[in-house]
Amino acid sequence: MTERDTVRAVLLAGGEGRRMGPLGTGRLKPLVPYGGACRLIDFSLANARASGLGEVLLLSQYEERQLMDDLHRVWNTGSGFRVHFGPYDRAYRTAGDALPRDLPERTWPAERGTADALIRKAEYVFDGDPEQLLVLHADHVYRFDHRPLIAAHRASGAALTLTYQRIERRWVHLFGMVRFDRAGRLAEFVEKPAEPTSDLVFAAFCVFDTAVLRRYLEKLDGTDWQHDISRDVIPAMLAAGEHIRGYEVSGHWEDIGTVERYHRAHLRLAADGPRSRLPVENMPWTVRPDVARAWFAHAPGITSSLVPADLVNDGLVEDSVLFPGVRIGAGARVRRSVLLPGTTVPPGSDIDSAVVLENGRVQQVPHTPPATEGTRA
Repeated sequence: MTERDTVRAVLLAGGEGRRMGPLGTGRLKPLVPYGGACRLIDFSLANARASGLGEVLLLSQYEERQLMDDLHRVWNTGSGFRVHFGPYDRAYRTAGDALPRDLPERTWPAERGTADALIRKAEYVFDGDPEQLLVLHADHVYRFDHRPLIAAHRASGAALTLTYQRIERRWVHLFGMVRFDRAGRLAEFVEKPAEPTSDLVFAAFCVFDTAVLRRYLEKLDGTDWQHDISRDVIPAMLAAGEHIRGYEVSGHWEDIGTVERYHRAHLRLAADGPRSRLPVENMPWTVRPDVARAWFAHAPGITSSLVPADLVNDGLVEDSVLFPGVRIGAGARVRRSVLLPGTTVPPGSDIDSAVVLENGRVQQVPHTPPATEGTRA
């Protein structure tokens, strides 16, 4: 049996992006442009497709129509892989290459957390009784083959296999901390600990034994809980003595939770260029895939920056990441910044440590050194 037969992949994409400031205003967080090449959500979808999975079930809530229309146009046009839209999926399937005119009315209550999303869409999550459930998020930047993870999970007989990374301990308080015993079983799991006792953090994607997960969701539903996988489900499983193992993510992985993290990640990309652990050629190219882009150490008007082939530059660009369609006016200077698709920088402008939005609005970001947190941001 293959992953297509036994694994259900679900993608949690309910974020509004409130902590992104103007970058997230009027824009779904999963659709925030990233790396000069794609949007945040495209990483998890590209990973699933490259791992041999034929479908990912979208679990969304905020501005669902906008998100589903976008993903249908970008990801459901070929064969062999598609995004499933749960209760709305029939409308998109029957629309073919077009977008559906109308969608079914939402009759279920709003989801209050990641675990709640699984419960409210249970008929789609658990349809066909998949053996494993692969849980993904829409705001993580990484390339990853899930097949070895799934194989390790099956071989161990664990109820849950969660991914982790080792980071500097001073940053652990920002994430879910994990600690394993000598046998490799999870011994401690604390969400955003005030006093970390481990330098390992949960990378937020994981594989559940489906029957075990469903049992815990049913047990927790209706209780005084936070409706969250990390705050409720995993701690409950750990407390009950379930077999939980870890799987190390050794490559590049970032959780883009705030505009500051977003900005720092791009500064690292600009600084490292071809040495980056996630160079632009390894990203999914969903934003203007017809336009080439490359990193230049030194070129006319460009220093240590990732830029598109269609860039019109009559100024100076330094230590920055630019998307396709950018125009920089005469005498303008752009430093340590991210310029989103189609941005126009007026002549004579001096932009430093900012995200420049499509409408030209400059969102200043406090500048911090690009390498303070290793591979994570």
